[in-house]
Amino acid sequence: MTDDAAPKPDQEPAAPRRLPVTDVSLVVLIGTSGAGKSTFARRHFLPTQVVSSDFCRGLVADDENDQSASAEAFDVLHYIVGKRLAAGRLTVVDATNVQPEARRQLVAIAREHDVLPIAIVLDVPPGVCAERNRSRPDRQLPAHVIPRQNRELRRSLRGLEREGFRKVHVLRGEAEVAAAEIELEKRYNDLRHLTGPFDIVGDIHGCRSELETLLTRLGYTLVRDEEGRPVDAAHPRGRTAVFVGDLVDRGPDTPGVLRLVMGMVAAGHALCVPGNHENKLGRALDGKKVTVSHGLRESLDQLAQESDEFRAEARAFMRGLVSHYVLDGGALVVCHAGLPEKYHGRNSGRVRSHALYGETTGETDEYGLPVRYPWAEEYRGRALVVYGHTPVPTAGFVNNTICLDTGCVFGGSLTALRYPERELVGVEAEREWYAPVRPLVTDAPGAREGRPLDLADVAGRRIVETALHGRIAVREENAAAALEVMSRFALDPRLLAYLPPTMAPTPTSRRDGYLEHPEDAFAAYRADGVRHVLCEEKHMGSRAVLLVSRDDAALERRFGAAGPGAIWTRTGRAFLADDGLTGAILGRVRSAAERAGLFEELGTDWLLLDAELMPWSLKAVELLRRQYAAVGAAAGAALPEVLSALERAAGRGLDLAELTARQRRRSADARAFTEAYRRYCWPTEGLSGIRLAPFQLLAAEGVNLAVRPHDEHLARIDRLVDADEAGSAEVGTQVLRRTGRLLVDTGDEASVAAGTAWWEELTGAGGEGMVVKPLASLVRTVRGEGRPGGLVQPGVKVRGREYLRIIYGPDYTEHLDRLRERALGHKRSLALREYALGLEALDRLAAGEPLWRVHEPVFAVLALESEPVDPRL
Repeated sequence: MTDDAAPKPDQEPAAPRRLPVTDVSLVVLIGTSGAGKSTFARRHFLPTQVVSSDFCRGLVADDENDQSASAEAFDVLHYIVGKRLAAGRLTVVDATNVQPEARRQLVAIAREHDVLPIAIVLDVPPGVCAERNRSRPDRQLPAHVIPRQNRELRRSLRGLEREGFRKVHVLRGEAEVAAAEIELEKRYNDLRHLTGPFDIVGDIHGCRSELETLLTRLGYTLVRDEEGRPVDAAHPRGRTAVFVGDLVDRGPDTPGVLRLVMGMVAAGHALCVPGNHENKLGRALDGKKVTVSHGLRESLDQLAQESDEFRAEARAFMRGLVSHYVLDGGALVVCHAGLPEKYHGRNSGRVRSHALYGETTGETDEYGLPVRYPWAEEYRGRALVVYGHTPVPTAGFVNNTICLDTGCVFGGSLTALRYPERELVGVEAEREWYAPVRPLVTDAPGAREGRPLDLADVAGRRIVETALHGRIAVREENAAAALEVMSRFALDPRLLAYLPPTMAPTPTSRRDGYLEHPEDAFAAYRADGVRHVLCEEKHMGSRAVLLVSRDDAALERRFGAAGPGAIWTRTGRAFLADDGLTGAILGRVRSAAERAGLFEELGTDWLLLDAELMPWSLKAVELLRRQYAAVGAAAGAALPEVLSALERAAGRGLDLAELTARQRRRSADARAFTEAYRRYCWPTEGLSGIRLAPFQLLAAEGVNLAVRPHDEHLARIDRLVDADEAGSAEVGTQVLRRTGRLLVDTGDEASVAAGTAWWEELTGAGGEGMVVKPLASLVRTVRGEGRPGGLVQPGVKVRGREYLRIIYGPDYTEHLDRLRERALGHKRSLALREYALGLEALDRLAAGEPLWRVHEPVFAVLALESEPVDPRL
């Protein structure tokens, strides 16, 4: 086309023209300067969707017309376009784009992000463009620019599709440009509006009889034609079947499977994605050259017995299948061979290839078959990916993915997944229809994660979504500190399903002689609308989490690590260095749980418990020796000498009464300090002397117990302690200890007084104090109109006067006025965030989510522990 053939100015309006544009794509506007690209973009797209070369030129040069800054401007433009496409955003490039090299870079970016490049050409006469440019005082182009750009445009028009543009819309003249209307189209794979429920069926491979049996077991009613062949199946409750592909080849009745599935899809009772076998069979039916192998011969022979009409329908059906579907608001992805998250909802040959064939390592196994890359082991997406392709002996969830190809045609079974229930339903194969090249062992992932925790899951700044406290941020420096602890000191991360939160102290007391007092705890909960609280005895030990298995194989089945279980500290370290002693304690808890019937009652092979392990010296002996014993010994050695010297000086007539009285108080405080910490130390030998006081059952298989009321927990714990007491007659040593408790009504003065008196009794006898918790366990404040507000503290500690002497020093009572100014806000915030993260981990564990998802909030708790906060609080 020459310049003379360019369109003339329009004399009358053109008819409206609809331009289909895929909702996630890269739209490239092409036209000479003055063609109206910016006006077109403003009229049809959101301002945030348009990336303009002029705007980018202004960003880097403060002048949109500075052509010397074009290279840097297009670097910025390409960067922004890449970031938007990576996020799945429709993006429009407003630039002349008349040169092939400019378009080539944009097409490459679209391909990199697996979206469709779409060209919209504004072919406006050069004279109109020149006049528009003359009317712009901010832009005066040399006379040769527009004719040159127009020549480049003319040369480009016929080759845009060859350059890689999937759609090309050419608007000729001002009228067509003005009349154009953009029509956004959903991607073919975008079925997010379909929410199910679904029944997703694995690879069938011509096993029509087993498919009929499976559909019947799933509750579908089969519809047969006059010859008795199944041609449809509908579920009375409106469930939809979804087939993961490989309907054909190898098995006895490929036409029968196609007839049934095609009928279900046509009737709206099913969806289907293609498998690699449909892809190959379709090409064979189209007359293309293919290698007849892997069961294709059986399908071709069987289809040869069908009518031309049926074969044509089958060809059209297979040709029209979409590589994968995104369903249920993006929570479910169904494809044939698996799909990493970056490909979900994308359109490209690379995406289709991965969906059909998966990814290989480039190696072959001893059977000459390709070794599949274990993409599912690294999957971290939120969508459940359901796929087939690689036969596995049994279906199992791996990192929120599941392979449903259980080798029916090879004599295995045909498996379906009920969604959202996550229930597996299967039928055994009637026989081995086709001998497998290799045995049914998997190079797809099995029933458990191969790499449950990865550096990328925890490194850097993190945002963890929690159901109870929204988004919780973890700073990069805190994550680094946690990673140091986790990598060097923590126990096997597969077992580390929970870390307990820190606990905030009660609001500071203003009572004479007290820093903490229970009446302040009761008043604070009453102000939060909590009427009933449970006061629990605070034991003289250290916080310990116990994972106890019913048998040594139970943890292997659930967590992938065999053994009796584990005991760990608040920072994820093994509580004891002695594995034998750890096993002995776990063994006692296991035996007690078995006697108490807890495994049977909760339908579980493992239990997760929160407890105190005593004595304190069992874990903190070095701390006691270095910090507390040293202080006591120094005071015990020095103060008597000081008092003796003062008494001798007083005997010589010096007035030292006030100084002597102060030193006597210091000496008494030092003795009280020594007596206080010594209460937490006693000798142990093996299990002798060890006491374990569980106070909460955190989780069992499929259930988060931590949100249950505290009296329910303690009732089960009492049964556990009674069972250990009954069993201790055989071994002579009782390990489990009951936790004392008292229910208090915060709105009743007599009940509050009783709670205060109980605390005074505990601390007067040398006890540490008590923990006050809402009886209901999980409590929120109430906003206006009955709406739930923020979380209420799950518990506050009220420590006794003498125990606080250990924490704040022997003579802390001399400085109460200063200590009462301690800031509790950060500690209270930390306690709530860690509490929410702990419950989030237990929710994910109960839901059967992959271990990396459970570890995400667990790791965040550990990271928050490195936030700067007064350790004495």
